[in-house]
Amino acid sequence: MEYADPIIAILGIGTAVPGYRIEQAEAAQRLAEALKDRPDSARWAKRIFKQCGVETRYTCEPNLLESASDCRYLPRTSNKDVPTTEARMETYKRQSVPLGLQAARLALSDGDMDASDITHLITVSCTGQFLPGMDTALVRQLGLAPTVNRIALHFLGCAAGLKAVCLSRQIVGGQPSANVLIVCVELCTLHIQPSSEREHLYAASFFGDGASACIVGTAGPHHRSIFRLHEPHSVLLPDSSEEMVWEVGDYGFDLYLSSNIPKLIGRMIPAEVERFLNGEIKPDLWAIHPGGRGIVDTLQDKLGLTHEQTRSSRTVLREYGNVSSATILFVLNEMRRELQVLGSGPANGIALAFGPGLTAEMIKFAYVPSASIQEQLAGGAYV
Repeated sequence: MEYADPIIAILGIGTAVPGYRIEQAEAAQRLAEALKDRPDSARWAKRIFKQCGVETRYTCEPNLLESASDCRYLPRTSNKDVPTTEARMETYKRQSVPLGLQAARLALSDGDMDASDITHLITVSCTGQFLPGMDTALVRQLGLAPTVNRIALHFLGCAAGLKAVCLSRQIVGGQPSANVLIVCVELCTLHIQPSSEREHLYAASFFGDGASACIVGTAGPHHRSIFRLHEPHSVLLPDSSEEMVWEVGDYGFDLYLSSNIPKLIGRMIPAEVERFLNGEIKPDLWAIHPGGRGIVDTLQDKLGLTHEQTRSSRTVLREYGNVSSATILFVLNEMRRELQVLGSGPANGIALAFGPGLTAEMIKFAYVPSASIQEQLAGGAYV
C-alpha cells in the first residue's frame, strides 16, 4: 500500500484543574464586601464580574474562598498580611507540578502513548518560575527518558500554548519519528492584587487556574479523533506594545490589560486571518482563545461567525475562565467533545490566541474522526 505524507497531528489532549472552585457570584459578593468603603469601585467590580462571561473557575489557593475579612488577596486597609511574591511563588512551586502531571498523564492515555515514546517536552507557564524547573520534575515523575529534549516557554502570556503547538508541528515536520509532549500550567489566581484599581479588579474577574497537555506527533491507524496540524502563522501587531503588560511586583505579578484590546484585535486580526487563509474557503471550525468575552464577541462579529462556531470558546470561558496559555487546549478539547457527540465528519479549522506585544498566534488544523484516519493514511481524501 502506498501511503500519503505523514499526518502531523494533536494525538491526545488532557486537562486538569485544582480542587477549589470559585463561583463567580459569590466571588463578586466577597469583593464588594472588601470594597465597602469604596462604593464606586464595589459597584464597578460587581458589574464587571457579572458581564465577563465567567460563571465558575478554579483556584489552587483555598484562602480565596474565605470571607472578605479573612481573604489575604482582597483589598485591605493594610498590606501587612498580603502574600508576597516569594510566598506566591512557593505556592506555585508546590501546586504546579501535580497539576501538570495530571494533565500530562491524561494526554498520554488519550493519545495511546507511553512515556518512553516522548522525544521532546515543552513546558509552558507565565504565572510562576523556579529552578530546577517543572520540566525536570515532569521528566522524573512521568518516567520520561533522561535524554528527552526539554524546551521551556516562560512568561510569554496567553498565546504561548498555541505557540508551543506551532513549534511542535515544526519539530515533527523535521523529525517524523518525534513525539512532543506539551504541558501548560497556569496558576493565575495567585496574582490577584489587593487593590481597588480598575485594572486589577478587571484582571481578578475572569482569570482561573488549570493545566492542559497534548501530544503532537505522526498519526497512526490506532489513533482516534485527531486534529491534523497544517501551517502556523505568527504576527506582532503594530502600535500595541503597551496594551497588555505583565511585570513582577512585590505582591505577585502586576497585570495591565487595556480596554482597547478587543477593539485592536477586531481591527487588525480579520485582515491577518484573510492573509493567512490566502484565498482558501473560510473554515468551519474556530478555536479562539477566550482572553475575555469582548474578544470573542468582537471576532464573532468581525469574522462573520455563528454562535455555534464560538460555542467551544464561550463554554470554556464560562466554566473555567481564562487559564492563560493552557486555555487553547481546553478549547480544542471541548471542540473535539462536541464534534464526537455530533458524529461529525472531517472539518477544517483555524486556532487563534493572543498575548503581550500584542502577539497573535494562528494555525490551520483539521478535525479527523477515527473513521477517516485510515483513509488519509492511505492517501485518500485530503482535509
